[in-house]
Amino acid sequence: MLPRSGDVLHVTRAASVQFLKPIMFRVIRVLDWPTYDGWVWLEGYELNAAGDAVSRRSIYVQAAGLRQLSIAAQPRQRTVPVPVRPRRPMVRTPARVG
Repeated sequence: MLPRSGDVLHVTRAASVQFLKPIMFRVIRVLDWPTYDGWVWLEGYELNAAGDAVSRRSIYVQAAGLRQLSIAAQPRQRTVPVPVRPRRPMVRTPARVG
């Protein structure tokens, strides 16, 4: 499972040995830095128990060890086309110099 922006993850020791104490993590983005197979760099926010962002972090974890707590909302499809209004021509006047 490769996380997406907005996903909330439970990051434990299964993802990396650095997480002896598990954290909740909201993903900002998956970084495209070179890694070993199955590992990913994630940028995001560490969350407290209430779900508030505590600190911004970049973490290096095994994707298979991540547990997803909540999935980011899917972007809504626009059902009604947005009307395009024609632009009014810009009025140009001579500039006064001097």
